[in-house]
Amino acid sequence: MTQPNVPGSGTQSNVPGSGTPREYPTALGASTAKTITLLGQDLAEDVMGQLGFGELAFWLATQRRPTPGEIRVFEAVLAALADHGFTPTAIVTRLTYLSAPDSVQGALAAGLLGGGSRFLGVTEDCGRFLNDVLREHPAPTDDAGWDALALDTVRARRAERKLIPGLGHHVHKDGDPRTPRLFQIAAEEGLYGPHLSLFAAIGRVHPQVLGRTLPLNGAGVCGAALADLGLPLELLRAFALLARTAGLIGQLAEELRSPVAGDIFLSVDLNNRSIPPEPYANGGLHG
Repeated sequence: MTQPNVPGSGTQSNVPGSGTPREYPTALGASTAKTITLLGQDLAEDVMGQLGFGELAFWLATQRRPTPGEIRVFEAVLAALADHGFTPTAIVTRLTYLSAPDSVQGALAAGLLGGGSRFLGVTEDCGRFLNDVLREHPAPTDDAGWDALALDTVRARRAERKLIPGLGHHVHKDGDPRTPRLFQIAAEEGLYGPHLSLFAAIGRVHPQVLGRTLPLNGAGVCGAALADLGLPLELLRAFALLARTAGLIGQLAEELRSPVAGDIFLSVDLNNRSIPPEPYANGGLHG
């Protein structure tokens, strides 16, 4: 029985009516009977044992080989975001594994799905926010200029009653130790660009507007650093998830040795308290 040609189905299908084999060009992985190429390189000879994973991840995303300085900054970001303790992403990964130990992929996926506006997603939110400001204003040439731009930016956000992505942390209230270190690494590699400059200025001037001092958090500085590397803004959260995948594997490995998920489950299950139903007013509509 002949197989129908399905548009978009891949090999051996034809462009309707032309008789021309359909092609799917890619600069990423491609195989023949004897070779595998990746990014134009021979995978076995030029990539395996030659490139670190961070360098390869950067190259895959940009389709250009990073410089040693870019690799150092990029891998510093991955290290900063890999694990940050018993965050919701770590807890849900452990609990999912407790519920379905036959599905490691499910446990990892559960943790990654929790990467949103409060955890991990701040990396993307901060990078986009800084980029939006920089698209509308010429880059200053000195700290005074950056401070003036940052002051206008913070005032505008305050007037709009909006938070500034990357400002504040629920644990590191007196300063996130990842932030000055990433600033330092970027400066050492000559990659301290406009996104980091604006973020640092926001850290200096925001108390004048908010009346209190908040830390620049690690997720935010990572977003600024990734944006300064020229990485696609649409993928900034993806790099945070790439980093956190390694951390979640570590969480699962530790759960195998020193399980806590059962205690977390039972602490809730055995201490629940029954209360009468409380229906939402107005059918659950708010505002």
